Amino acid sequence: RRDGDLLVLGVAGKMGPSLARMARRAFDAADRRDRRVLGVARFSGGGRERLEAHGVETIACDLLDPDALDRLPEAPNVVFMAGMKFGSTGREAQTWAVNTFLPGLVARRFRRSQIVAFSTGNVYGLTPVDRGGSREDDPLDPRGEYAMSCLGRERLFEHFSREQGTPMALIRLNYATEMRYGVLVDIALRVQAGEPIDLAMGYLNAIWQGDANAMALRAFDHVASPPRVINVAGPERLRVRQVAEEFGRRLGRPVRFEGTEAPDALLSDGQLGYRLLGHPRLDAERLIAWIAEWVQHGGETLGKPTRFEVRDGRF
Repeated sequence: RRDGDLLVLGVAGKMGPSLARMARRAFDAADRRDRRVLGVARFSGGGRERLEAHGVETIACDLLDPDALDRLPEAPNVVFMAGMKFGSTGREAQTWAVNTFLPGLVARRFRRSQIVAFSTGNVYGLTPVDRGGSREDDPLDPRGEYAMSCLGRERLFEHFSREQGTPMALIRLNYATEMRYGVLVDIALRVQAGEPIDLAMGYLNAIWQGDANAMALRAFDHVASPPRVINVAGPERLRVRQVAEEFGRRLGRPVRFEGTEAPDALLSDGQLGYRLLGHPRLDAERLIAWIAEWVQHGGETLGKPTRFEVRDGRF
């Protein structure tokens, strides 16, 4: 239903390629083959050819270079996916540059566009498990420089949205997963390897990456100035102990645990997102079954653990 082209900034990450391909398929299915999907990244890790093969036009660009950013084509619809989390401890300055400074550059450059920007549920901080998850209007209490820099991302987008009237949506994601990465994959791989499962972060949300991508694209129907904040999270409150035991059963492996469950965790309430953007199609039971089969048969993984068990924000 979108008018005009779609520009995906940071397309080469974990979710970007599948989101860009999904958008391309949607345009084609709507007989809008004249609409372009453009994916922008440095592409230092490859993946450019596969996107091109699926009809996504690619542009190699260092987004932190203001001149290179200025040379990008105009597009009425922009998805911002660039970000830094893994290995952010020890590289705090770069984390702030990517997560906070860059959003300001992007917001100014694409002031005439609609922007859907990915954020994270980490900006909430820990919430009591029995409460059911943080909601969009809850006070924010980010822990660690990663989460603080992500709150900085939101504040920069909000500032320029208010100043320029740029319509935006901020997607607080918690947590996307597919066969090759995500919190459920982390747990499955540890069970498979006989490693102990840390129970310090005893509960979590997980949402199928395809559902998260679809919800993010639908968020263009709900952009606003100031930005509309929407949680995108799995509907179930998953207990890490029970998830690990289920993987143990499916993989035929004994499960070992360490640590104790705390009364709070990083949890998000996704009810607003379901009302606005649709309910996820895949539930946790099916995800666990698929991932267990994938791991059991030696399926490829990305080697990027989420470190979901971290409670002090030091990633």
